[in-house]
Amino acid sequence: MPNTNPVYNLKAVLKETGLNADTLRAWERRYGIPSPQRTAGGHRLYSEHDIALIKWLVARQNEGLSISRAVEMWREQSANGKDPLESMPGVRPPGIPQAIYLPPETGIDSLRSQWLAACLNFNEIAAEQTLNQAFSLYPVEVVCSELLARGLTEIGTLWYENRASVQQEHFASGLAMRRLDALIAAAPTPTRPHTLLVGCPPNEWHTFGGLLLTLFLRRRGLNVIYLGANVPHDRFEETLTAIQPTLVVLISQQLRTAANLQQTASLLSAHGATVVYGGRIFSIQPGLKESIPGHYLGDSLEDGIERIESLLVTRADAPRPGLPSNKHLETLKAFIVKRPLVENSVNEGLQPFGIKPEHFASANIFLGDNIAAALQLGDLNFIDTELDWLETLIKVHHIPPEAVAGYLKVYADAVEHHMPEHGRLISNWLEQASAGKFTS
Repeated sequence: MPNTNPVYNLKAVLKETGLNADTLRAWERRYGIPSPQRTAGGHRLYSEHDIALIKWLVARQNEGLSISRAVEMWREQSANGKDPLESMPGVRPPGIPQAIYLPPETGIDSLRSQWLAACLNFNEIAAEQTLNQAFSLYPVEVVCSELLARGLTEIGTLWYENRASVQQEHFASGLAMRRLDALIAAAPTPTRPHTLLVGCPPNEWHTFGGLLLTLFLRRRGLNVIYLGANVPHDRFEETLTAIQPTLVVLISQQLRTAANLQQTASLLSAHGATVVYGGRIFSIQPGLKESIPGHYLGDSLEDGIERIESLLVTRADAPRPGLPSNKHLETLKAFIVKRPLVENSVNEGLQPFGIKPEHFASANIFLGDNIAAALQLGDLNFIDTELDWLETLIKVHHIPPEAVAGYLKVYADAVEHHMPEHGRLISNWLEQASAGKFTS
């Protein structure tokens, strides 16, 4: 344990830690940490332990935590009888080699690789042991963000590249979700006078992001009511009336559920709720934000937490969303009515191509849902990034790209046939998409 004798002046501490004097004084004034002793002349004197504490706080900031949360974490561990300097990597007292605290094989990247390998081999025991080791070395926020969240992203990429099966992806997701559930159950009792409502709009089943946000907010002392996946609009409204939350947080990962999020956000905003929203689709399609009546969380979990903290202090007015054109709304109404006829014609039109209809049964649902969502949100080009799904279909089923181009052409012809007055907006986009992605 670092020496607690106060022997270092302020200049020595600033040189050792890389911090500037104003920041250090602000920490001492706001948080009472560190707490240096004073000479008879009033000059600060710091110990090795104080220097190690400062480095520990800086390391936590470098991992993405705010200084307030880092101080809370230090105090939580100290109150539980733990010495954070002994259990955490990334900090050392002067003169102690870094390797003593963090051998290469226990770096967070290495642990993530070990966890992924265990999941890909369906080795639950090894995966859980790796997680336990990670949580013994790193803060909860770091393990959840850098190991679990990034790990699931990596295994999702492997699935997309046809180098991992859906079973492997589901196995890893199940282990990650189970651990988050346990951490949420063990979170401390809320200490702050705010209640947040977190959930996913109708037909959104990807819940990891919402669970992770719930965990981090609960660890900040907030009362978070998590509603989970696929929450109907009226259920959100019921809960809003019952608990009157400070903020309602909506999470959507896909274009087709972003349209449902828009409807939920509009309904809740009309009832006076302050809506905050986020998710993958808003990061890759920034233009979507112009259609949502609420505050955007940001492109990262850290941005989202800071945005929520800011709104809890200062309740800013939400941006006013833009409205889709009358042409988009008229096309949407016609498409909803004619969609069954369009899809029947598509199935019939595929027969001359020798394409198995079952390969495109889910494609019809996927494409139709996304067309309807994009029309509701006012721009069919929002679908462009979602077409990667069809590229995955090609790889998984070994379907030649020209067959998918043929599918899109058949779909465009079916739209023209059944929607002669309102279908041109859709068929033009389908023809452009086919030419742009699937003809080479």
